Amino acid sequence: MCAAYHTLAPQDRQAEYQKVQAHFEDLKTRGLKLNMARGKPGKAQLDLVSDILTVLVNPADCVSDGIDVRNYGELTGIPAAKRLFADILGCKSEECIIGGNSSLTLMYDTISKAYTHGLLHSEKPWCQLDKVKFLCPAPGYDRHFKVTESFGAEMIVVPMTPTGPDMDLVEELVRDPAVKGMWCVPKYSNPDGIIYSDETIRRIAALKPAAPDFTVMWDNAYCVHEFDGPFVPFADILTLCREAGNPDMVYEYASTSKITFPGAGISVMASSVDNVAYMEKLMTVQTISYDKVNQLRHVAYLKDKEHTLALMQRHAEILRPKFQCVLRWLDSEIAPLEIASWQRPKGGYFVSVNTKPGLAKRTLALCKEAGVVMTGAGATFPYGKDPQNSNIRIAPSLPPVEELEQAMDVFCTCLKLAALEQLAQ
Repeated sequence: MCAAYHTLAPQDRQAEYQKVQAHFEDLKTRGLKLNMARGKPGKAQLDLVSDILTVLVNPADCVSDGIDVRNYGELTGIPAAKRLFADILGCKSEECIIGGNSSLTLMYDTISKAYTHGLLHSEKPWCQLDKVKFLCPAPGYDRHFKVTESFGAEMIVVPMTPTGPDMDLVEELVRDPAVKGMWCVPKYSNPDGIIYSDETIRRIAALKPAAPDFTVMWDNAYCVHEFDGPFVPFADILTLCREAGNPDMVYEYASTSKITFPGAGISVMASSVDNVAYMEKLMTVQTISYDKVNQLRHVAYLKDKEHTLALMQRHAEILRPKFQCVLRWLDSEIAPLEIASWQRPKGGYFVSVNTKPGLAKRTLALCKEAGVVMTGAGATFPYGKDPQNSNIRIAPSLPPVEELEQAMDVFCTCLKLAALEQLAQ
């Protein structure tokens, strides 16, 4: 294995460049068409849960708590689905609103309603304010940033630390009344795979923002998504906020997107009883009810938290080898070269790689040239602007391991090539 690139003599670096370039040209001739752009479950995971399609067979199966789920009504979701999510999240069933197949839709709807109507404690709709600012821990989830960007919010980067967002900075920034909220992925954060520490969560719950309608958008997307090791219990943010005197400050989101079918699951928004009542009043105008048949289908299939966790261990058996493959390639091919560092997540759907500054865009352009599509450089930062041009999000879940081996060969080769090109400048 080659020594760290920055230690190589010029002639050795040139020899390494020629070797890597030759391998890159060989990879291009293979006609690869591999996709690691998004955290999509692979076919084996979808096949694992396909028996959910047959859990409701007879008309009698479509009645839950005396409610015929085939009909209109129950805008906030059937009681059984609320109980299921409350069990999984650790909150109360009356704090839940059950949505359709996407928690992102519920998140967008919350921000949209804040702009058009205001939230429970808003003095006026956000669209009538001179300035709306939103805190964005980064690297983070690109779709979160796109939501607030689409409404014209000024997004402020908060650096991520090994224990979550930089809370000293957060506590300082929320003194500004124009700061209206913060995005959070508290467990196996996207893309770093970081679990917020207990102290970080307590400090978030105890925030004293200047804005009375400051809102924590708590996207608990990976609440039961361990792939390496046992389930990690997690504090209920709603309870902590209530105990800290901020009962209405948080909206929590989750879904079954990576538990059952991403395109045909159910989602939840959990918040205080007062927030739920306020949101229900606004939602009454836009819909009569979400898909309650699918809600009951998921209740019948997932049953409860214990049964859901057992299913997630079966998902883990499929995912674990894929993440092991990614880390093995990085450890063997990249670590000795000292051109990048990365997280070693135990759950979630991503591996976050931080290259030496200036390498991300070139690496991903080379990957595309060799037939491997990945999340665009900069996507994990607000406005798509990574100040270091460094962060790359690897999503190993979709390809089978055989294809992943090829994709990682491409990725490592392209990262090496980009690093050698930079050193030659």
